[in-house]
Amino acid sequence: MPADLLQLRPEGLFCPAGAFWIDPWKPVPTAVVTHAHADHARSGMGQYFAAKEGHAVLAARIGADADIQMLEYGETRQFGPVTLSLHPAGHIRGSAQVRVEHDGRVWVVTGDFKRQADPTCSPFEIVPCQTLITEATFAYPVYRWPATGAIAAEVIQWWQECRAEGSTAVLFCYALGKAQRLLAELALQTDEEALLHGAMVGLTELYRADGVPMLPTQPLGERKGESLAGRLVLAPPSAAGSPWMRRFPRAQTAFASGWMQVRGHRRRRGYDRGFVLSDHADWHDLVRTVLDSGATRVLATHGQQEVLARHLRELGIQAETLQTQFGGDD
Repeated sequence: MPADLLQLRPEGLFCPAGAFWIDPWKPVPTAVVTHAHADHARSGMGQYFAAKEGHAVLAARIGADADIQMLEYGETRQFGPVTLSLHPAGHIRGSAQVRVEHDGRVWVVTGDFKRQADPTCSPFEIVPCQTLITEATFAYPVYRWPATGAIAAEVIQWWQECRAEGSTAVLFCYALGKAQRLLAELALQTDEEALLHGAMVGLTELYRADGVPMLPTQPLGERKGESLAGRLVLAPPSAAGSPWMRRFPRAQTAFASGWMQVRGHRRRRGYDRGFVLSDHADWHDLVRTVLDSGATRVLATHGQQEVLARHLRELGIQAETLQTQFGGDD
């Protein structure tokens, strides 16, 4: 029986036949990167291969002087006898699934992915394979995402309620991917300006430079001395409960995350509101993706991998878990 095409090494997921790693967590000569979130794209690699759509964001995260080779979605590249290609994952701008083919075998690594529509990035693509390595962040049946347009409407309604009572609407969300998706979804229903925490300004401008339509925005720092009552402010979760919040005499807080599907998460984190919006696949789409791929073997990683693997085994699919160092966003 041939050895696995992709193998877990101390540095990360390794392809021996092609001499490259996928999303390694330690420095290696050749890294194929699925997307620019910090748990997948780390600095210090000799050479990077990634999807062209995410070039600006990836360079901003790991350094403009990094050796980054960009591939169009679907473009093939040979690593010795191994054929590699990248395909849209729908997670954030430039996110990719990695297809690896060698000696008649095809493996696909999804990276983080979602199948909901997202105006900021290319839509998820089914990539047929024999072995699928998939994330399992929200692998519980309770996680079923509502329509994104409905969530955007809820955010606008909450914003207007805050305005009516003279409060600032402070919406916490991840700085890369989630913030820009929210701004793009809100722009489909309003043209009011939003204010941004400094951590989001540069990344949002990179998306805007790529032609992604979003709400007009201004850095919050440029609004010193002005009343912020009735304004919508986007900020990273790290700002919640920090001295940064003192600038708002009156504020209502909310968090946009898939974790908000479970009300207990919102209560424990102390937010006034929770909006169910995730850049990962929900339970239904995790299972659907496995079935659509035609994979006969699945390795589940990151999150509730054992729950997903057990369910897939009940469906007659060979499924195991794979322990990785990925995680950290929603």
